[in-house]
Order: sequence, then structure tokens, then C-alpha cells
Amino acid sequence: MKPVIAFVTGGYSGEAVVSYKSAITIEQNLDPEKYEVYRINITPEEWFHPTADGGKIPVDKSDFTLTIAGKKIRFNGVFIGIHGTPGEDGKLQGYFDLMGLPYTSCDAAVSALTFNKRYTVAVAAFGGIRVAKSLHLFKAQPLSSAQVLAQLKLPVFVKPNNGGSSIGMSKVNLPEELAPAIEKAFKEDAQVLVEEFITGREFTIGVYRSKGAIHVLPITEVKSKKEFFDFEAKYTPGLAMETTPAEIDAALQSQLEMNAKKVYELFNCRGVVRMDFIYEPEIKEPFLLEINTVPGQSEASIVPQQVRASGGTLKDFYSALLDECLA
Repeated sequence: MKPVIAFVTGGYSGEAVVSYKSAITIEQNLDPEKYEVYRINITPEEWFHPTADGGKIPVDKSDFTLTIAGKKIRFNGVFIGIHGTPGEDGKLQGYFDLMGLPYTSCDAAVSALTFNKRYTVAVAAFGGIRVAKSLHLFKAQPLSSAQVLAQLKLPVFVKPNNGGSSIGMSKVNLPEELAPAIEKAFKEDAQVLVEEFITGREFTIGVYRSKGAIHVLPITEVKSKKEFFDFEAKYTPGLAMETTPAEIDAALQSQLEMNAKKVYELFNCRGVVRMDFIYEPEIKEPFLLEINTVPGQSEASIVPQQVRASGGTLKDFYSALLDECLA
């Protein structure tokens, strides 16, 4: 009997559009010879399995099952393809834990922690990983621009503390730009992270666990044609130059891989995660920016690029993630 897998996509945030882009690649590469896969769309209005003829079969949320032609479909595992809430922030993971269902991402606690950028860097710093100096702002207790600038040096990045895809993010070079940037970020989230800008080379690294061992995918160097790698640069062809594998010497490659493995272990990650680092050339150290526990999987996304650069196929890669989760 083939394992029965629920592939979940969609989500409750603006990142759902990115989830649906990832879904195309994932669906094309989940091996039908090995798994019986049912797509589940999770939206704020309904959870359903879309049928070939355009119909919708509702999910029974009491036990996460489908009933098709009078037969109850129970799942052996879940492939998580939701960016943003509830698939990347631990909410769905907690639900699947209650259902006793294994899934391909980090657990509920790690997902919730890494979805919060400030808590991520705080735990990383505690574990000996270098991070930028930052301030955590709350809508209920706002700080003035002067209070922020008394503690941090310009330029700074201002970003919503939760969420991804660089929505609501700004780079601030002048004091008068800070208040509007904070206001823009607060439109996306009730918490905001203000972080000192680190100059250097930006690298992003996919890391996953298979057969109990931690594997690092080929490293990507990202150079944005805009001032930084924002939503537009991420999703507009030609605005960012991504080089996989990065053109770096063996010593830097080893240093980045070692840091990526350390972060994966420190946070007790599962499945594939993507970490962003800035390598500061003067002190010759990588600084961790953030951790994505459900990285993009569209054709142009970084993890699929890295899998191809490693000489592997996405079909084998997704099988490895599923086999690890089912084990």
C-alpha cells in the first residue's frame, strides 16, 4: 500500500499567492509511484480537496479526513506547502500534532519561534551565532524615532516581525525616513523589528535532514539590483541576481555550511529550511538574518535551484523529505 499524503497549500495571509506558485512545482514532483497524494486547499473560508471537474470535497476538521464516494480517506502524512499563517507559524503543526499526523516541516514550537524574527535572532545569539543589533517594537508601546536612534546606528532595516516575502520592509538611511518606515511595517504586523544594516555579501542556504543526517544544499549568493532584496526584487525576474552555487573559496563555503548546520541543530529544525546570512568581510563572520521553515518551491525559487545545482531532482528531494517525515 502506498502512503496516503495530504499536500496542503493556500493559507490565510497575503503569502497565499506565493503558496499557490510553490504548489505547481510541488505537485509536479511528488512521486505518484510512491505516494497517493491529495491536494488540500486551506483558505480562511474553507478547507477542501479540489476535484478534477472543479468540485470541492470538504475536509472534516475533527479528524482531518476526506470522504470520497462514500469512502473515508485517512492520511499517513502531510506535505506542508503553505507560506505564512497558518502553515509556517506553527498553528497547523499544532493541529496535526493533535491529530497524530507527521508532517514535513519544523514542529509547532520551532515554527512559531522562527516566524518571529526577533525571537529567532535572540535564540541564535544565545547559541553563539552572530546577529545584527536590533530593537523589537510593539504597537501597544511605540518608541519614538529619537528613542530608536539613541540605541541603533543608521542605516537600519525596518520590517514586520512576523511574516515573510519581505512585505512591508524598508531600508532607512536618514533620520526623517524612520517614522514613515515604522508606520508602514506596523500596517503589516503589531510587532516591528528595527535592525542595524550589515554591509557584506548575502548568502542563502537550504538545509534538510534525511536518513537522520543533516545535509547542506549548494549555497546561493544573492545580489539585488534594488537597494535590498525586497518583495519586488524577490518576485520580479531580473531584479535580483542569484548565483548557485555561489562563487566563493573553500574556506568561506566551509564556514557558511558549518554555521548553517549549527543553526539547524540549535533550533532543532525538521524538513527543509532556508537561512539567510550576511557575510561581513571586515570581521570575516557570517551574521544570521532569518530562518524560513517553509521556503518557496516555485520553479524560480532558491531551494529548487539549489537541488538542481546539487545534481539531484526535485522528485527525489521531496521523496526524501516525505520518507524522513513518515519514518
